[in-house]
Amino acid sequence: MGDAVVKGRKVTAETSTPPPGERPRARRIITRVLLGFLALLGLLVLGFIIWANVGVMQAERGALEAVRSDPAITIMENPEALVMSPSDLTSTRGLVFIPGAKVTAESYVSNLSGLVEEDGITVVITRPTLNLAFFDLRPLTTFTALAPDVDEWFVGGHSLGGVKACQFAEEPEVAGLILFGSYCANDLSGTSIPVLSLGGSEDGLSTPSKIEEAAVRLPSDAEFIQIDGANHARFGDYGVQSGDGTATIGSDEMRNILTRDITAFLGS
Repeated sequence: MGDAVVKGRKVTAETSTPPPGERPRARRIITRVLLGFLALLGLLVLGFIIWANVGVMQAERGALEAVRSDPAITIMENPEALVMSPSDLTSTRGLVFIPGAKVTAESYVSNLSGLVEEDGITVVITRPTLNLAFFDLRPLTTFTALAPDVDEWFVGGHSLGGVKACQFAEEPEVAGLILFGSYCANDLSGTSIPVLSLGGSEDGLSTPSKIEEAAVRLPSDAEFIQIDGANHARFGDYGVQSGDGTATIGSDEMRNILTRDITAFLGS
């Protein structure tokens, strides 16, 4: 900026400059703010990881051990999933099943074992990332690759796992969708995929009214079955779940009902 003349006097314009040390001080403040933000973010992430791994609902030992000791069923376990297959034949049909939030894969072994033993179906029960299907970004092929002899795949899931299964159901290789106490967040109403929705009359989480309200997102010919006396947790074998209703049927009866209804749906 040039000089100015004011009433005959020459005035020299001066450029404003910060006092010595001002710039380093500002940088220190910005650095501290950024480090504080990163530290807070790290604590939030750590806290979430701890939460996701604390209070995970485990399988009831008796139901799980009964299947493990069944010679008709072979169980293979790996970090991706638990795979149940018939011991005496090569299965050509399979079900990829996704657990509910913070529920272990083992918790569904008993209820799904009838499909393996009686129908010869391979069942792949996934182990979701952080025990939450919402954060599992692995493709369906991660799980179907575990049973390479299967050439017809169905997908299913319980609760939050069912929401994830609905997303997999949009893939062309999927032959059908099976929901346990669940409903879709994405819209499948314009598709022709066969759907079986199994709910419980005593479900306090995925209540009958919630399933009914979400039915508009399923194909018009979707099949809905309400199991009298079943609550949310009865779709697995992991004990009591907060906010749920009280089941009035036992695990053996539930297993038989699920096997019967799913067998009919699959056309076995």
